[in-house]
Amino acid sequence: MSVMSDLPATQQAVQLVGPDQLVLNDSKAVHSPGPRQILARVEAVGLCFSDLKLLKQFSSHPRKGEIVSGLEAAVLAEIPSYVPGERPVVPGHEAVCRIVAVGDDVRHHKVGERVLVQTDYRELKTAGSNAAFGYNFEGGLQEYVLMDERVIMEPNTGERFLIPVPENLGASAVCLVEPWACVEDSYVSGERRAPKAGGRMLIVAADGAVVAGLGNACREGLPAEVVAVCSGANKQKVAASFKSAAFVETLEAVDGAFDDVVYFGSDARTIEALNDRLGAKGIINIVLGGRRIDRQVSVAVGRVHYGMTRWVGTIGPDAAESYKNIPATGEIRPGDSIIVIGAGGPMGQMHVIRNLCSGVKDISLTLTDVDAGRMQSLLRRAEPIARRLGVTLQVGDSADARHDYFALMAPVAQLVADAVAHSNDGAIINIFTGIPAQTRHEIDLNTYIQRRCFMFGTSGSVIRDMRIVLDKISNGSLDTDGSVDAVSGMAGALEGLKAVEDRTLAGKIIVYPCLRNMGLVPLSELKNNHPSVAAKLNNGLWCKSAEEELLKTAT
Repeated sequence: MSVMSDLPATQQAVQLVGPDQLVLNDSKAVHSPGPRQILARVEAVGLCFSDLKLLKQFSSHPRKGEIVSGLEAAVLAEIPSYVPGERPVVPGHEAVCRIVAVGDDVRHHKVGERVLVQTDYRELKTAGSNAAFGYNFEGGLQEYVLMDERVIMEPNTGERFLIPVPENLGASAVCLVEPWACVEDSYVSGERRAPKAGGRMLIVAADGAVVAGLGNACREGLPAEVVAVCSGANKQKVAASFKSAAFVETLEAVDGAFDDVVYFGSDARTIEALNDRLGAKGIINIVLGGRRIDRQVSVAVGRVHYGMTRWVGTIGPDAAESYKNIPATGEIRPGDSIIVIGAGGPMGQMHVIRNLCSGVKDISLTLTDVDAGRMQSLLRRAEPIARRLGVTLQVGDSADARHDYFALMAPVAQLVADAVAHSNDGAIINIFTGIPAQTRHEIDLNTYIQRRCFMFGTSGSVIRDMRIVLDKISNGSLDTDGSVDAVSGMAGALEGLKAVEDRTLAGKIIVYPCLRNMGLVPLSELKNNHPSVAAKLNNGLWCKSAEEELLKTAT
């Protein structure tokens, strides 16, 4: 085994031992790494609202479950930091670490490396989700964390989940790459813009509707299975385009979920029934053919984020036209009027700063938040950036204002309906904060389709997103520290999680585990407790110089 220096036998750690049961353990063991394992010292960890879902659900959280595929049980039994089910877990998934010891058989990591943790182990499946750092593997709210090379390597590409980072970047700036990467993912992830080649398609044609455009729509390849509910000439058209199509008499006779649902018609009850036929990452295409839907439709808006389902349509008769309304990504566009709803919270602030610094030309940003204090905190960060880059920034919104891009930070279904009502032609609606998956809400689909709106949602990030954000930090085009609102040592970590739950602080909270005795300190109060640190702030904002002073003077 290769070791950087003598390691302590015990450490401080925050542990979740049951639902709503957090403890600060002053004598948690520091594990020596086994042959395939890595021990890292945690430099900094950010607190996240997602931590609260684990706090409330504990063993019932889908990422706290046992791993059911991807690694053998015998391998998992060798990893003491694998803590599924009822076992106590150390939360904290926004972490930057320094590798201090490696086992003899470790091949891809070395002692001394400074690394950013990618937390999402998507190839290690639990019954309801996948494994993750800070969930069923111990996370970063401790002084040292043990990881296993068989877990932290992407099996398909061989990429490392521990991403090397430069020495010149502050620890807080790096640990914030993870939440910023989730924001980045919502803008850069690609969208499917045609029926899924090799997928499963459902076609439903109402009486009097005309099936058209399906063959042209399948430009990326034909589905492997097609089920159709139609009759007469429409049945002949479907059969001509899809030789192996199966025909049924009624929608009730259709089984299973589909990658693509294409509806030629305008009946609200049928559209509502088709909600339930749409599989994960599925697209529903409503071809109105000149008709109007008879009323607002109860749409499964919660699944847009959590199931990554997509809704498109056309007022014309050609199914292929709908897919042209799907943007390649969720990126903002030149000239967009952007509104960020719930902009004052930690993630909302990231969306605002990210878009201000995007380099996209001629955009304007409107910011809304129900909390005046959070809004003032955001403006202190955002207004100097907007002035420097020449971006129009305003607060509030008149009742009849319309926009091109909506970033929704609150899990409120009515906000989706409001966005449709206030949309410009071609509007993009980014449902960033997940509305509960089972939620339905009435949407004016006539307006949605006529204005060629597109609502979408993403969840988490991938290594690509983290590298994008890390590059932006390294080249100076993005300052993730601009979202920091408070700092803490281990003594203040529990109070910090409570502040996240109660939303008493507008921005991010950074915990430095090496500062055992330091409590939670908002940046606005640093001058009272740590005046030399306050003097190093960058116009009141957190920065590397302030961090270095804190680590030098605090205990």
